[in-house]
Amino acid sequence: MKIIFIFFLSLLLVINVKASEIKFDNYFTDETMRIDYHHMGDAEFEMISIDRIYRYGTWAGSINNLIDNLNNGKYYLKVYDFESGKLLYSKGFDTYFGEYQTSAEALNGIKKTYHETALIPYPKNKIRFSIEKRDKKNNLAGIFSAEINPNDQYIVKDKIVDSSVKIIKQKNNGDPHIKIDITVMGDGYTKSETEKFQKDFERLTKTLFEIEPYKSNQDKFNFYGILKPSEESGSDEPGADIFKNTAFGTTFYSLGSERYLLTEDNKSVRDIAANVPYDALVIIVNHNRYGGGGIYNLFCTLTSDNQWFEYLFLHEFGHSFAGLADEYYTSDVAYNEFYKIDVEPVEPNLTALVDEDEFKWKEFVNNGVEIPTLWEKAQFDSMDLKWQEERRTLNEKITELKKNKAISDEISKVQEEYNKKDKLHAQKVTDFLENSKYSGKVGAFEGAGYLSNSLYRPMIDCLMFSKGKKPYCKICESAVLGVIKRYIE
Repeated sequence: MKIIFIFFLSLLLVINVKASEIKFDNYFTDETMRIDYHHMGDAEFEMISIDRIYRYGTWAGSINNLIDNLNNGKYYLKVYDFESGKLLYSKGFDTYFGEYQTSAEALNGIKKTYHETALIPYPKNKIRFSIEKRDKKNNLAGIFSAEINPNDQYIVKDKIVDSSVKIIKQKNNGDPHIKIDITVMGDGYTKSETEKFQKDFERLTKTLFEIEPYKSNQDKFNFYGILKPSEESGSDEPGADIFKNTAFGTTFYSLGSERYLLTEDNKSVRDIAANVPYDALVIIVNHNRYGGGGIYNLFCTLTSDNQWFEYLFLHEFGHSFAGLADEYYTSDVAYNEFYKIDVEPVEPNLTALVDEDEFKWKEFVNNGVEIPTLWEKAQFDSMDLKWQEERRTLNEKITELKKNKAISDEISKVQEEYNKKDKLHAQKVTDFLENSKYSGKVGAFEGAGYLSNSLYRPMIDCLMFSKGKKPYCKICESAVLGVIKRYIE
């Protein structure tokens, strides 16, 4: 009985720790601890094991906001003082493995291993490093824990040096502890394409500050560009039997989705990124095909030469930087039951309306807008699903031409047809949504998070819903601003 009482007492001490009570200098040095680990399993089984631990560089994050109270992400990493049990640091995040668990392969029991990284400020004393995961009701529960001694002789301290890496400082507004440090990396750029990467990098930084809330907070960001030249231009396209030797091994068809562009080579990404302090990672892939991806507090990817470059970046960065969810529901995805309709999603821009009277953006709803909001969904679905079918056919045709080594002019002709139709449809969608009686109003619009029914988005249109040059909705903008404040305060 005494043991149980002591356990609950220590648990209460951990729960009641406030961020302001954690004095950085009492527990950490101004350096980075990088914990690399393997994350393995299938839909039902999950296991984590530490690979290697590194010590290097300046800590890029805040030294004041050490406890993450945003309550976002499927996983949370937590750092406890080993002696007192006090919670010293926490951060929510999502993983590639977490997405894999919802795929058909994982549901069929096929186990895969992913390499992942946790970055924490370097502790002065022994810590307990833990990873928690949300259960079916979205409550966090521990799945892994390990003691880490910061003086362990096996912690790697050698500098990661690569003479081929080029570092570009595009914007430097000051101390990384009170700025948001974004590192932009290039994949599929050869040495002779270094200048092209620099131009793409500059275009990306300009794009970020064209919309709110980034526009009003330009002085809160530091930008670094890093290029490790690849042996070949481009990226893997497995569906077309095209494979390229690139620095980070980015590939289309991630999790089976032709437009999903990611890399599984986490170690190479982290080794090169370690050359500068960073809070967020962006990978520009030297390719003209539409593709990208974004995983919360991991990285976002996008192609450099697609007509949707600006949209791709802002949309995918919304995922990786602020944990925003996809609001669209008509496109094909690789996931199965990614969200449960009877459980409130943690992402700030989705609701299952589990409690219609007290849902997460209730205070933003415009007067006179009913909940749920009965928008012109049937008309939209009829229009958009027709395009999705045509889009799928054109993409399959392009892939087949590439796979059969057709002449470039033939491939380009079909690609141009696709690009033209895609742009026309996107404008048609934008016009349709702008003409809705609910345009510009906050409500709860059914159709979101890959589900046509029972999940809701805040506004009828948003960067997280449809393509085009448009803003985040008011809820997404507010969420992004909240993340910005966490880094700079």
